[in-house]
Amino acid sequence: MKVKEIDHICLAVKSVQEARKMYEPVLGMEPASEEGSPEEAIKVIRYYVGTVAVEIMEPTTHDCEVARFLEKRGEGVFLISYRVDDVAAALEELHKAGHRTIDRRPRSLLGNRYAFIHPPKEMHGVLTEILDGAYHLEK
Repeated sequence: MKVKEIDHICLAVKSVQEARKMYEPVLGMEPASEEGSPEEAIKVIRYYVGTVAVEIMEPTTHDCEVARFLEKRGEGVFLISYRVDDVAAALEELHKAGHRTIDRRPRSLLGNRYAFIHPPKEMHGVLTEILDGAYHLEK
C-alpha cells in the first residue's frame, strides 16, 4: 500500500463553537462548510489547509462514537484519513502481512470506498482511515 496524501484529519471537541474561537480568528481559517450528521450524531465544521480538510466534530448525543471517544480520551485527534489508489487492494495487502483492520472489505459512502485500520493494535491509538474516492475534494 502506498499512501498518496492526507485527505482529512478529524478532531473531536466538546463544542465546535468554542473551537471556532481558535481556528478562525487566531489561525485565520475560513470554514468551508458546517453540517450535521444525524446518522453519526455529530456536528462538523470543515476547514481546508491546502487540499487537506480539517474537520472539527462535536457529538450531538451522549452515546455516539465521538462522545465515547471524548469520555475516554478527551478532546483531540479522532481520525486521520489517507488517500490510496485502491482500498480493496490495500486491505488485502494489510491482511496478507498479518495486520488487523476494522473492515475486511471496503465500505461505501457517496460513491467512495473507505476502510479503517485497527487503531490500538496497528496505528498507535489513532483511528486511521484509508480511502480511494474524492470525498473531501469538493470545497
